[in-house]
Amino acid sequence: MQAANSKSSANSGLNLGLFTIPQSFLLQMGTASVMILLLAEKVTGETLQALGEASEELFRGDRLPILEFPEQNPEN
Repeated sequence: MQAANSKSSANSGLNLGLFTIPQSFLLQMGTASVMILLLAEKVTGETLQALGEASEELFRGDRLPILEFPEQNPEN
């Protein structure tokens, strides 16, 4: 019974006919892709936050031009 288990674990992986991709390689590729996605999520969040802060600075009152309003004449 143990011989059958060792044989199946030796052949584990993705069998594509001409060659077999080992499970360890598939696991490494999956782990790398998840790590890259987490890094991209963090960078995207920081970029959006910086963009929001920059747009907030754009609409602050001290950076807008001073508009000249006509003076109101009292019509009493």
